[in-house]
Parts: sequence; C-alpha cells; structure tokens
Amino acid sequence: MLNVVDGENNDYDPFANRSVPHPTSDLDTLIHLLKGSLGSGILAMPLAFKNAGLAFGLIATCLIGLICTYCVHILVKCSHKLCKRTQVPSLGFAEVAETAFLAGPESLHKYSRLAKFMINAFLVIDLLGCCCVYIVFVSTNLREFLGPYLDGPNFDLRLYMLALLPLLIPCNLIRNLKYLAPFSMVANILMGAGISITFYYILTDIPPIDSVAPIAEPQHWPMFFGTVIFALEGIGVVLPLENNMKTPNHFIGCPGVLNFGMFIVVLLYSATGFFGYLKYGDLTQGSITINLPQDTLAGMVKLMIAVAIFFTYSLQFHVPMEIIWKNAKHNFSTKNEIFGEYGIRIVLVLMTVGIAIAIPNLGPFISLVGAVCLSNLGLIFPAIIETVTYWDHPGMGKFSWRLWKNIFLFTFGIIGFVTGTYVSFKEILEMYQ
Repeated sequence: MLNVVDGENNDYDPFANRSVPHPTSDLDTLIHLLKGSLGSGILAMPLAFKNAGLAFGLIATCLIGLICTYCVHILVKCSHKLCKRTQVPSLGFAEVAETAFLAGPESLHKYSRLAKFMINAFLVIDLLGCCCVYIVFVSTNLREFLGPYLDGPNFDLRLYMLALLPLLIPCNLIRNLKYLAPFSMVANILMGAGISITFYYILTDIPPIDSVAPIAEPQHWPMFFGTVIFALEGIGVVLPLENNMKTPNHFIGCPGVLNFGMFIVVLLYSATGFFGYLKYGDLTQGSITINLPQDTLAGMVKLMIAVAIFFTYSLQFHVPMEIIWKNAKHNFSTKNEIFGEYGIRIVLVLMTVGIAIAIPNLGPFISLVGAVCLSNLGLIFPAIIETVTYWDHPGMGKFSWRLWKNIFLFTFGIIGFVTGTYVSFKEILEMYQ
C-alpha cells in the first residue's frame, strides 16, 4: 500500500535515505549522460536539416533541445516530490508515472497501473526500435565499406542484415551487463574516432551558405521533428543516472550535470546537422557516412561506425529485455527459466532483424521511432505526470500557469506524434509502390 504524506511539510529526505553501493560522481554521470544521448542519431542530423532547411533547422534543433531538456527537468523534479510524498528513496520512470497517479486525485488512482504499463511499453518499443535502426545503420555502413570488394551498392542490403544474425544472437545471449562493459568502451572509442574523421571531411571545402535552402517546405518538417527527437531524446537513461549519483542534488539546477550535458549534446548535433547538410546539400543521405568519398580513410570510418553501432546494439537490447523478462519470468518454472530467457532473447533479435529487413529505408524509419515513441516519452508523459503530481497540491501557480504550460507541451507532443508518424508511414509505404 502506497504511503502518501504531505509532500510539502514532511521532513523526509530521499537523497539521505538512498543506499547506493557504488555511487557515481558528477563527472561519471556526465559521461554516462553523453553516452546515452550521443548515439547513431548524430549521423542522421544532416538529413534532419535537409528536411528543415539550414537556418530553420539550426533554430528548431536548439528549441527542441531546450524543450526536451526542460521536460527532463520536469520528470526529475516530479520524481523528487513524489519520493518525499511517498517516503521512498528513488523511483524509476515507470514508477514515477504509477506513483503520480496513486498520489494524485482519487479518480485517477485506478489508472496507475495503466500509466506504468504505458511507460514500460513505449520504452520497450523505443529501445527495440532503436535496435532495428542500428541494424540498418550497421548494414548500410558495411555495404559502403565492402562494396568495392563485392557488388558495390547493388548488393542487397537485406543480405547484410541476415549476415549479422550469427553474430547478433550470441552477443545478445550475454545476460550480465558487466560483461558488456568492454564492448561499450570499444564502441565509444570507435564512435568518437569515426565522428571526428567525419567532421574532417565535412569541414573540408565547405560550399557557401546560400548553396542550400534556408528553410524547407513545411510538408518535410514532420520528418525533421521525428529525426531530431530520435537523436536528442535520452530520457530513458535520466532517472537511473540520477538515482545512482553521489550528489543527486547536482543533477538539475544551474549549471547542473543535466544542463551542461545537454548543452554539449545539442551543440554537437546542431554542428553535425548544419555543416553536414551545408556540405552535401540535396545529396545528403540517411547516415552522413554514406556521403563520404570512396577512399581508404572514409572506408575505415564506415567500418568503425558499423562496429561501434553493432556493439551498442547489445547495450540497447539489455534494457527492454530486462523489462520484458521481469514481466514474463513467472510463466516459466525455476528449472526452465534460463531456457525461457534465452528463447525470448533469440526471438527478439530475430524480430528486430525482420523489421529492419522489412523497412530498410533509414530516414523514415528513424523519424517513425522518434515520432511514435520519443514524442510520448520525452514530451507528452512528462507533461501529464507533472499535471497529475501537482493537481491536488499547491503549485499550479498563478493563473494555473503550470497547467497551461503542460497543455502546450502535450499539444506540441501530440502534433509531432501524429504528423511525424503519418509522414514516416507515408514514405515507408511509398517504398513498396
């Protein structure tokens, strides 16, 4: 039974009651935040700018980054308030949603389990969707690297995806996250090196600014929104990071770990999108590495990116598998648990490869994942959670400004969700016509 007390007047300090065996420092948390936010999405930012235009893309990316960061602030502050109100030391994303409904208006208590289920469902769909995108990224870059030795770009991309299966399955049978840490380190080094060399190509012989459109046609904007949300939104990793900090009060605030980390993320994504689109213009591809020339150094970049994203797949796969297994393990006897878990892991890997084979067009796929999942997780749900958290308590503010602000965030998220999903599906369907 949830123990709810007056969150404004009780002296409970959730930070003081947390028992974390190996707490992370501010620097550790910043590094993990950057790792969680700087992924394959950065390679798709030039395509996002192509769908927005150079000037509009730069302004809109910064604004979306600001809104996403603010929504993370909302989620973390609600987590702190609900921890005090229920006298628990920490809460995860889905638990924050469940607790908000249980501690909020009585009429909403019955929806608490639904709220938790919705968060977990979108997290699973989002992270498995990212795994599908990773398969397309890896296969595309491998084809670019191996093309000169095989049949060039005419070699079917789907065959590369199938060829990954014998490697993907054993890698994703690893159950302990500790054994994935070396792969994470290798992935970070390769991704950092690959992006650095990519910038060398992008910043060489840059065309004049007026060589590309400052603003694209509005019908392309939803693709931009979905891609940028996919690239920027790392809300799924935020609360686990904050819950494991040695000084969690340093996470939000000014400057704060979150603000500093997101500033770096938005800066890097904006620079990649701006200069990548300026360099390649209308020829910009779903992954900027595809635009690199066919020389030895560029070939090594494509290989490094492919290997880095391949290793990242296993890390990304771990979280949805944990959520699924937690809810499925009771269906197996103790004797058959290990076989049940391995079976689910294999089925999920086969499913992600199957979806990637069905939708090998990188741009619409990325936009679809961003629009469907991350507009909900990053914009809509934080607005709903804050509204429910403050509904029966002081804090809606003068003229109910917090309510109106959350209505704006909710509406913005819904518009992005609907338009982004529609345009992405439309482009995917056009592939088969």
